[in-house]
Amino acid sequence: MSVEAATARETTAPEPRIGRSWHVLIPPLCYLAVGVAMVVYTQLVPLDGIERGALNLPFIIRRTWEHIQLVFFSTILVLAVALPVGILLTRGALRRVTPFVLALVNVGQATPAVGLVVLLAVLFQIGFWTAVAALFAYSLLPTLRNTMVGLEQVDPRLVDAGRGIGMSAARVLFKVELPMAVPIILSGVRTTLVLNVGTAGIAAFIGSGGLGDLITAGVSTQRNLVLITGCVLIAVLALIIDWLGGLAQRLLAPKGLS
Repeated sequence: MSVEAATARETTAPEPRIGRSWHVLIPPLCYLAVGVAMVVYTQLVPLDGIERGALNLPFIIRRTWEHIQLVFFSTILVLAVALPVGILLTRGALRRVTPFVLALVNVGQATPAVGLVVLLAVLFQIGFWTAVAALFAYSLLPTLRNTMVGLEQVDPRLVDAGRGIGMSAARVLFKVELPMAVPIILSGVRTTLVLNVGTAGIAAFIGSGGLGDLITAGVSTQRNLVLITGCVLIAVLALIIDWLGGLAQRLLAPKGLS
């Protein structure tokens, strides 16, 4: 009976995995369907001259790509700063400066996004990289804070055990602490991504492109269809990126924690 049970388990094992994989793909497919339906609708309904200029397909694709670039580069910058700084602030004497660093980072988070973008444009210049810098300052806190929290919640007994078997501090960090902190760190990265997608719409105020151009064009010309299209596409992009972040969070988490 035990052999038959084992054989039955082996034969039925792939089916749940396939079912789960299709279940996971349903949300992004629904999001994509909404975005595609919105774009198709704008190409089929009668439009006036202003609407045609803002809703032609090449223009929408170009603005979507610019939006993705803004999110990508600002998030890469956040990761390049937040991860090493978060690790350093949980090490030894550097813990003392943690309140000052968090207070500084909180300034970027507390400043209204529009004000931050415009302020940087005034101080430096209008353009793509100014918008990236503003997005970086605005979304740095979640990843930095979660990196610190993830490392601080690792059981000290695991760290002591690693040191007890002769592992160096660096080896304990990379083999014990960071793997255990991955779920919480990825949760912060996911929050940063969604923040950047929404806030990148404001980049249009300083001529940095993105889907915010549709929103500003819709408001300034009083064309509701242009405005709604921009809002829907930003929402769809945020939902898809949030789904990708959740998928990465499940796949990259240590086996026992996923």
